[in-house]
Amino acid sequence: MTPAVLSASSAPLGIICGGGAFPLAVAASAVRDGREVVLLPLRGIADAEAIARSGLPAEWLPLGAVGGALAVLRRHGCRQVVLLGYVMRPRLLSLRPDWTMLRVLPRFVAALRGGDDHLLSRVGAFFEEEGFELVGAHEIAPDLLLPAGQLGRVAMRAEDAEDARIGLALVRALGPFDVGQGVVVAARHVQAVEAAEGTDLMLERCASIRAMGRVRLPPRSGVLVKAPKPGQDRRLDLPSVGLETVERAAAAGLAGIAVEAGGVMAVEAAAMIRAADASGLFIAGLEA
Repeated sequence: MTPAVLSASSAPLGIICGGGAFPLAVAASAVRDGREVVLLPLRGIADAEAIARSGLPAEWLPLGAVGGALAVLRRHGCRQVVLLGYVMRPRLLSLRPDWTMLRVLPRFVAALRGGDDHLLSRVGAFFEEEGFELVGAHEIAPDLLLPAGQLGRVAMRAEDAEDARIGLALVRALGPFDVGQGVVVAARHVQAVEAAEGTDLMLERCASIRAMGRVRLPPRSGVLVKAPKPGQDRRLDLPSVGLETVERAAAAGLAGIAVEAGGVMAVEAAAMIRAADASGLFIAGLEA
């Protein structure tokens, strides 16, 4: 390892925080490893109460304050930066651009004309051009990655394993189109593909079409499959599952959840597995 890499990894870590629990979960993992952490939560998006409870240094920024983010990172001596949490695609009129953002605004407007990978890769490239090393959540908090194998008391049946295999193949096939990282397959039939609505609303849709009789399946059949897209920059938007995923999968009548082992993160893995056991759902990590 070169001295430059050692210097970067020992300097404070900057975490730009969107919504959800992942920014603070990754921050906590970094702190346990002895790392200093500086939070840059996005105003109106990040969880203000959770940020305050963390006790970590935090400097709030409006969405669009690109120059402000660079100034905060440099003032705290950060060399590495992580982009974490969900951010709804902004309307241009909702941005609070500073002078730096105005300078690069045409570039970001062009990046909005494409899928999430296209947009995030452009944002990540900008920070790298400004001299920061972009790192992934899985590099800082590998303990949040779900491992291979059966993760709870409930085991996959042969038909579930076949549905999971089809689901993984489908995610890989859709990758070049920058479509979502989740699909639902039941009885070898593709029931749903995650697009802009996200996993939760996709599962709601699955529950709805079963309730309407559009899909006729026995209870506890079908698999939610989550995996990174082929060629995806894993430093950005790695797929995740959580307690709510289990609850919605159960409400949709699914048999369980299969993820690519080492490619999907979970903040509350223990609680998620307990909930799956209670609902009779399996959770399994599949080798890529």
